[in-house]
Amino acid sequence: MAITRLTLAPLLLIAAVLLSTETSAQPAAPAPGPAGPINLTEILEKGGQFNTFIRLLNTTQVGSQVNIQVNSSSEGMTVFAPTDNAFQNLKPGTLNKLSADEQVKLVLYHVSPRFYTLDDLLSVSNPVRTQASGRDNGVYGLNFTGQANQVNVSTGYVETRVSNALRQQSPLAVYVVDMVLLPGEMFGEHKLSPIAPAPKSPSSTGVSDDSNSTKKAAASPADKSGSSERKVGLGFGLGLVVFCLKFLF
Repeated sequence: MAITRLTLAPLLLIAAVLLSTETSAQPAAPAPGPAGPINLTEILEKGGQFNTFIRLLNTTQVGSQVNIQVNSSSEGMTVFAPTDNAFQNLKPGTLNKLSADEQVKLVLYHVSPRFYTLDDLLSVSNPVRTQASGRDNGVYGLNFTGQANQVNVSTGYVETRVSNALRQQSPLAVYVVDMVLLPGEMFGEHKLSPIAPAPKSPSSTGVSDDSNSTKKAAASPADKSGSSERKVGLGFGLGLVVFCLKFLF
């Protein structure tokens, strides 16, 4: 019996070693792979209300440019995405009147070549550079104001609030805007029409007063002349009566 126990002990030890070896040899769970490249169109599609902006990104090929640049740039990028309602609120024919080059500029005007958080936009130095440029390579800029959690963006032609963020993680930030950012360089700055002065009533005009005074002034010499003639005639008549009375008496 003792011999049997001595024989089994080494066997049990060997079995335990083999089991521990098999357990340690099992492959560990694979680590999650690196995130795929950032795709602006996919981010907007998840938002569900940017069909017009997506179409413009595709037709102008700005979407592809953003995807390439954001995945290779150290500065990152910021995109301001107008909703479908924002495009519907434009004057009829606004987009159709733009040339192909102007449509590219319009879309690029919604892209800044740097990553900004909402807090950054509250303290950034204006104007903020965009990807759009005009004559002589002059860069189109955006101006940001606001306080607390509210950020407003102005183009010089329109002003609207920067709404929620579809993405706010470096290297790409995507913010919702409720109006299409129409650059003042392309559409002109808003100017208030001068208010026309209220028409003056005839009685309150200086012309009538001057006319009346002129008439009065013109009439005054005539009145004086007539009065003098009446006085002369009256004196002559009295003298004639006195002369006749002298002959009678």
